[in-house]
Amino acid sequence: MGKTWTHTDTLAVPPTGPRPADRPAPPGTSPATVPAGGTRRLLRHLAEMALAMVAGMLLLGPLWDAAGAALGLAGPLGRPEVAALVMATDMTIGMTVWMRYRAHRWLAVGEMAAAMYVPFLLLLVPFRAGLLDGDALLLGGHLLMVPAMVLVAVRHRHETPVPVRRHPAVVALARRWPTGLALLMALDLVIDPKVLSPWTMLVLPGGYLVIGLVRGTLRGPGVLTTQLLGLAGWVALTLVAVTAGGRTAAWLVAFGWLAHAGWDLVHHRSGRVVPRGYAEGCGVLDAVVGIAVILAILTTG
Repeated sequence: MGKTWTHTDTLAVPPTGPRPADRPAPPGTSPATVPAGGTRRLLRHLAEMALAMVAGMLLLGPLWDAAGAALGLAGPLGRPEVAALVMATDMTIGMTVWMRYRAHRWLAVGEMAAAMYVPFLLLLVPFRAGLLDGDALLLGGHLLMVPAMVLVAVRHRHETPVPVRRHPAVVALARRWPTGLALLMALDLVIDPKVLSPWTMLVLPGGYLVIGLVRGTLRGPGVLTTQLLGLAGWVALTLVAVTAGGRTAAWLVAFGWLAHAGWDLVHHRSGRVVPRGYAEGCGVLDAVVGIAVILAILTTG
């Protein structure tokens, strides 16, 4: 199978065309283009970084726990200063993989990695001096990380992306990143199925209303009414489950999450209210949670 060349602005292969005379590209590559430096693209880049960091923590966190238990290092890994640096490492790995996939240069990757570590390293001094506790160390590091990431993103927003060789299978998997992130988020339930509280169903319709309000996609004919009816339906289902309790409540919780997976599928196909990526990830997460709840019901008697 052949190789695919892409650049920073899209996962698809850019159309071929005349190459600039002063910048000949290697045979079989696509021309690198200077990305727009607008606010929308900057925010998208930062959102991608945040998701990649979350993915890194979700994927690597269990590995650290397993390694710590196997090597007898659970105690040292649980210390706040060590946990902060481990978390920074997980976020950096996730961020590095995605930034390189998006054809960012190593200098930008290195500076973004510094934005992960430096806030925690700076706060280690007052932590070791007894001026900060563990919670303040973790919270402060994350708060300082945000402006550091913004500064790096703004500094490199006009850079020309570098050509990156990718296998078509990698491109196909990257396009399904919402599914991968959803599976990572549900990993604990996959490993250890359990019945969730009925109150968790209240978060299901809320995301669509909030995102629709921010994006201004609730203004179409019947769109807001449909979302409000969905909200009323899941609120009613939650109240019935809370009132019923026991095994009945567990089955209603499973039904509620699986029903919302169908809701996500409809919105993914229509492309209305929320981005298709959100509908895809939400649908996969909802389906996995619903199936995990059913497994928990059947295995616990």
